[in-house]
Amino acid sequence: QVQLVESGGGLVQAGGSLRLSCAVSGKRIRLNTISWYRQAPGKERGMVAEVTGGGKANYEDSVKGRFTISRDDAKNTVYLQMNSLKPEDTAVYYCYYPGWRAWGQGTQVTVSS
Repeated sequence: QVQLVESGGGLVQAGGSLRLSCAVSGKRIRLNTISWYRQAPGKERGMVAEVTGGGKANYEDSVKGRFTISRDDAKNTVYLQMNSLKPEDTAVYYCYYPGWRAWGQGTQVTVSS
């Protein structure tokens, strides 16, 4: 059974930074794509960033240049470094392992203006 546990969310002022972590247990993430999604109140969940097994990163347009996704396969963990945060980044952020269709429980990120 695959489990994903997000951490690192919180309340931050606009312009600040947060680093989210997604710790995966039950299956190794090596060679597999892992994604970060977010869902704001009243909106659909959408992908923010993904990192392939080969280390290639893809980003949603609104976070390009501000967010960086990375992975540590030895720790079975994926990270999302979020800089220059904006109030519109406020959402619950979820980690997703597509290969196993497994979601984490989410971590709340709130950016105040």
